[in-house]
Amino acid sequence: MGVALQTKTYPYIGSDSEIAGGKPIIIGTRITVRSIAGYYQMGMSADEILTTLPHLTPSQVHSALAYYFDHQDEVDSDFAESSDLALWKSQVAQESDNKAPHV
Repeated sequence: MGVALQTKTYPYIGSDSEIAGGKPIIIGTRITVRSIAGYYQMGMSADEILTTLPHLTPSQVHSALAYYFDHQDEVDSDFAESSDLALWKSQVAQESDNKAPHV
């Protein structure tokens, strides 16, 4: 007896050829799954991602992370081709420095 493959759906993830070259995005935004994966790869938790992108809901972030985990090779390949991890880290560090209280 065989097991049928289930098609996974991600209720908050879609694509639009006019946004990010058709790469997976959070529906209703221009935020790519690649962006969420980038934050995650830098060690940010879902809560930290939500603090950085407060217009997103927890469901949107978790859906993007689920998509990433299920399509990690695809997203990592896209990430490697179109992103500079050192730049991401410097931008996050700069944002953290700008948000830190000045004593």
